[in-house]
Amino acid sequence: MNQHDLTLRPITGREELSLFTRLPYALNSEIAGDLDSGRRRPGWLWVAVRGDRLLARAGWWSRPGAANPLILDVLDIDGSLPRSERLDIGERLLRAATAAVVEPGERLPMYSRFVPADWREDPDARPVVEDLDDVVRRTGGRPFVERLRLERGPLAPPPPTGRLAFREPRGPEELIDLMTDVLPGTLDAHSRDDLTRMPARRVAAAHYEEEIARFTTPRSWWRVATLPDGEPVGFVVPAHNGYNPIIAYLAVLPAHRGRGYIDDVLAEGTRVLAEQDVPRIRASTDLGNTPMAAAFRRAGYREIEREINMTWQ
Repeated sequence: MNQHDLTLRPITGREELSLFTRLPYALNSEIAGDLDSGRRRPGWLWVAVRGDRLLARAGWWSRPGAANPLILDVLDIDGSLPRSERLDIGERLLRAATAAVVEPGERLPMYSRFVPADWREDPDARPVVEDLDDVVRRTGGRPFVERLRLERGPLAPPPPTGRLAFREPRGPEELIDLMTDVLPGTLDAHSRDDLTRMPARRVAAAHYEEEIARFTTPRSWWRVATLPDGEPVGFVVPAHNGYNPIIAYLAVLPAHRGRGYIDDVLAEGTRVLAEQDVPRIRASTDLGNTPMAAAFRRAGYREIEREINMTWQ
């Protein structure tokens, strides 16, 4: 697509990765591997070029082999352009690429952007974040949630306190039951949004099938926390997401909240991953989920960056 001297198009293939990655961003080093694994396709990686100069780009990601993109996780504009011009180019690219990438009638993928933890106080980062926010808003997007991205070194946490016992889930149904039971009162924005459209059991089953069950790491890592008499208190899902070892899911059942059990459950999940001799452990939670964020900090996880999510109706 050519608009005057501006060309909007997908890259032709791997031979144009050097063009697509010309604008700096944290995910650049992963894109070649994502193409190899089927998480990305050349047709999902769009550029706005003038001659041989890259002015903007947009890229989508999905799970390996998926038919449709899941997240718009790359969106960048040449910051040397005048602001009005760069916003205009960003909007034109995003509209053209979305129309080509997303099937008619499909829900538009969420927008995700990794930003510095202090981006609001960072004079270099804040204008970039706000420009991209404006581009997404111009196409109808709206803020959804800001998330903390956390990391811990590989050292094992303190030994178990003995207050809880841990075992593997007895099967998918037990884990889905527990995931259903923790949804009342959840502070997680994604889960709260899902609950506006589906009953809790369906939300839990979809989360299990679309994410938890897809991890290729051993299910023997997963833990259900119980009282000494066997009553479940909570659970944790340590895993590897293809990029990093992660705490994929962590929760305490409503009847047992407020007693500090979250610290024991998180320590167990951290211990499972530390025993795999991993270089680091990653986790994330909503900025507004202050109890969960506090638990991660007590367990030695530090904030390394944030993630901004925006959605389209």
